[in-house]
This record gives sequence, structure tokens and C-alpha cells, in this order.
Amino acid sequence: MSIITKDISIQNEVLTLTNQRALFWKQQKTLVLSDLHIGKTAHFRKAGIPIPSAILDNDLKKLQDLINCFEAEIVLVVGDLFHAENNTDINQFQKFIQDNREVSFELIKGNHDRLKDNFYKSLGITVFKTHKDVDAFRFVHDEQHCGEDIFCISGHTHPGVVIRGRGKVSIKLPCYEVSEHRLILPAFSEFTGLNTKRTIASAICYGFTEKSVFEI
Repeated sequence: MSIITKDISIQNEVLTLTNQRALFWKQQKTLVLSDLHIGKTAHFRKAGIPIPSAILDNDLKKLQDLINCFEAEIVLVVGDLFHAENNTDINQFQKFIQDNREVSFELIKGNHDRLKDNFYKSLGITVFKTHKDVDAFRFVHDEQHCGEDIFCISGHTHPGVVIRGRGKVSIKLPCYEVSEHRLILPAFSEFTGLNTKRTIASAICYGFTEKSVFEI
């Protein structure tokens, strides 16, 4: 896996966007991501739908590579860490946390994070119910907890863009959506859909592939 980066400046801070669906805030040594939906694959398998467990394996390998690359001290998930109920996928993530004891795991609760706070605590995850403010940024899951006087970094919408080629050829890619007061992260898990409608028409999108991160 190749980690390609692009630095952008927001609120006089440098944020590093990656082509692996997460950003790194060097000043705080924090890796920020959203919408892992751990447990979603097991949820579908339980319902008789044969979703391969390799999806979660790949997501966790990607997360491990990002932690190692940036020497992150904090992993901050801005919502939807887990998909719904406790299942075998969560057991796998618990082992992942145990294997990264030097890293602090934090969660802004999202609409899918329905387990009790004590459960997250038992896994070693620090929970924030609605938001976390750090310097010039507010980290939230969705826009309802954004403030008018602070820049928000969120997830939830799974932003994507459509790149059109000649004729009727087109491709959908995940992206970061950046507007005057908000940055929306792509969904970290590949087992999610893409919303190609921009939240704000004037927003700048940064799409990415395995080889590049580029402004659209």
C-alpha cells in the first residue's frame, strides 16, 4: 500500500490529506478518520449474506500502516466506529487496540455508535458524546453539532466525486470536501457507498486514487 499525501492549510494549521481515507494533524500527532463501520460485515454474514471478512482485515491493515507511517499518538474517529451491535468483528478490533497500546483511541459518537459508553471504555476507547474541541477545530460526526464560530471536521456523509472522461466514461471516487467552515472526511471503510452531491456548492473537493491526491 502506498500512502500519498497532500498538505492543505486551514486555520493556520497544516492538515495532511492521504489517499488512504484519513488525515493527519502533525501538530497534535493525531490521525483523524471517520465511518469505519466495524461489525458491518459480520452483521451481514449473520443475516446470511456472504460478505468476506477480508474487508475488515484490509481496513485494519490500512489503519495500522497509517499509524506506523505518521507515528500517530492519537487515533480520533469522528463517528460510526462500529456499525451496530457487538459481534466478532469488534473482537478483532479489540485485539487491534491491544496491539497498539502506545496509541490513544478516541471516538466522537455517531448515529451507528449505539453501544453503552462503558463498553467502549472496556475496549480502551475514550468517548466524546457530541464533539471534541482542539485549538481552532471542532471534531464532530455530523453538522448538527458544528458551531458557527469554529471550523468543523466531520464525517457521516461519505463524500465522493464523479470524474467524467470521453464519451460516457466516468468513475466515482471518494473525496475530502472542504468549504469555508467545514472539512468532511471520506468514509474510511471501503464497504460503504459514496454520496456525490456536495454539501455546499462552492466546496473544494480533493479526490484520490492509489497514486495521487488531487484538487477538483
